[in-house]
Amino acid sequence: MHVAALVIAVIAAVAIIGLGIRFILSPRKATIDFGVAPGNVRALTEIKGVRDITSGVVVLAVWAGAGTHALGWALTAAALTALGDAFIVRTNGGKLATALGVHGLTAAVLVASGLVLALA
Repeated sequence: MHVAALVIAVIAAVAIIGLGIRFILSPRKATIDFGVAPGNVRALTEIKGVRDITSGVVVLAVWAGAGTHALGWALTAAALTALGDAFIVRTNGGKLATALGVHGLTAAVLVASGLVLALA
């Protein structure tokens, strides 16, 4: 039973990564298939909000369930979100100062604190 649950978990994780890639490569189709109109800014920001909340909850769950070492690796991995956000800001007409000062700084803090915890 444990192996089956682990296999399902890995499949789900890979599927979620695939869905994320699809939203990047084919945003209009992915948004429609998600169930909302591509121009519905409210829906798209709510989607982002739910994912941001989930990202924070997952990091806290890793800490609660596996301790500070695993928390460190989770924080380091979470830096990908901030790096992606910086890239999105720059490739969509956003200011370099925002990309680096908000998202780049967030990524740096996550990596620094994550590595301190992971490697301690």
